[in-house]
Amino acid sequence: MTLSELLPSLGCEAADHLEPGLWPQGTKLGESGELLFAGAPVSHLAARFGTPAYLLDEEHVRETARAYRRALPEADVAFASKALCTRAVLRWVAEEGLSLDTCSAGEIAVARAVGFPAERILLHGNAKTPEDLKAALQYGVGRIVLDSLDEVEQLGALAHGAQRVLIRVTPGVSGDTHAAITTGTEGQKFGFSLRRDVRDNVDRAVAAVLSQPSLQLTGLHCHIGSQVSRVDRYEEAARKMVEVLVRIRDQYGITLRDLDLGGGHAVPYADREASFDLDGYARRLRVALGYECSSHDFPLPRLTIEPGRAIVGPAGITVYRVCAVKRGARTFVAVDGGMSDNPRPALYGARYTARLVGRRTKAARTPMTVVGRHCESGDVLADVCLPDDIHVGDLLAVPCTGAYHHSLASNYNLVGRPPLVGVRDGHATLLVRRETEEDLLRRC
Repeated sequence: MTLSELLPSLGCEAADHLEPGLWPQGTKLGESGELLFAGAPVSHLAARFGTPAYLLDEEHVRETARAYRRALPEADVAFASKALCTRAVLRWVAEEGLSLDTCSAGEIAVARAVGFPAERILLHGNAKTPEDLKAALQYGVGRIVLDSLDEVEQLGALAHGAQRVLIRVTPGVSGDTHAAITTGTEGQKFGFSLRRDVRDNVDRAVAAVLSQPSLQLTGLHCHIGSQVSRVDRYEEAARKMVEVLVRIRDQYGITLRDLDLGGGHAVPYADREASFDLDGYARRLRVALGYECSSHDFPLPRLTIEPGRAIVGPAGITVYRVCAVKRGARTFVAVDGGMSDNPRPALYGARYTARLVGRRTKAARTPMTVVGRHCESGDVLADVCLPDDIHVGDLLAVPCTGAYHHSLASNYNLVGRPPLVGVRDGHATLLVRRETEEDLLRRC
């Protein structure tokens, strides 16, 4: 979408309010244009920690974790650590009673460093290395999700005793999301197919696992994609997965009791984008599972879900400082970060909003393009309305950056990655320090 096409939706109204649903729950507009983040002035945080900086509202993370547990008290809610894996965040979700979804030895190492209960950890991924599998076995993770016949054989040779495993199924359900984050349809790398004419299908996977004495098959796993907003897609996936559980019971005489439906729940990144209906999701999922299980005389499975983005994404913002303003056919506002701290616009065409913070202005607001400092034309962060008098040194805040920003950050152009700062009740704590030139030189 071009900037001219965005103009009607931008509107350029006066920035005297925060867009509902986009900013963390503890964020408020203060006097003189200040933005209060979890009780702390953002301009003070920028002065203390520098820019760009990721800010994370701890209480928002904790409250969202609680909301998931309230909505689905019967389910195992596993935080998808790939969204944001730091020691502090894993401590928070552990204290809130969540389980943990990991996909590498590195993520397991962080969990181990904070003493995350091993029995509450899952490991999955489409290409686990021997190091990943060994790390999981050494720490004693509760469940490992198997994604290929080769992996079944490798884990069977490495495991001792009865390692609990799930088989990842490709349910053939589209999440109606970006192609790069669609995971539940045929023709992509995740899971075993339901089609009988496909060589590596679910039936062969079940037979392979049952042939391994060191593996205990307890259930199935699926994931249909990320940024999925339609609850009916999860209902469809749940119905299909129950059908597979019934088929396995009838064919092999075993009743698998665990069902993991993954995560991928959407969050709003720009104004007028809808939030995920968590209560509706919980209610409709119960109905779908109850009906399908009753129809097939199958016991209700133990449900696991894996929200990641939904828990930490809306809890975070990124603060930048303006480096240059270039006025021409388009007005470009260049900031001191960009695609190295937020590659999502370049990867997925993601849209963001941004606002001036730290001072009040009566200047008219006009459409501008916020761009990064990197040597790429695609290094664009947002098309937004900003005050005409924006200038070098101003601060911009971008909401909903708690997930897949720190995780996906890079050193492109040898730019150090930003710090991650946790804020609660007005008190700020450095969770991950800023990367320095000395850090970069150690690897060059």
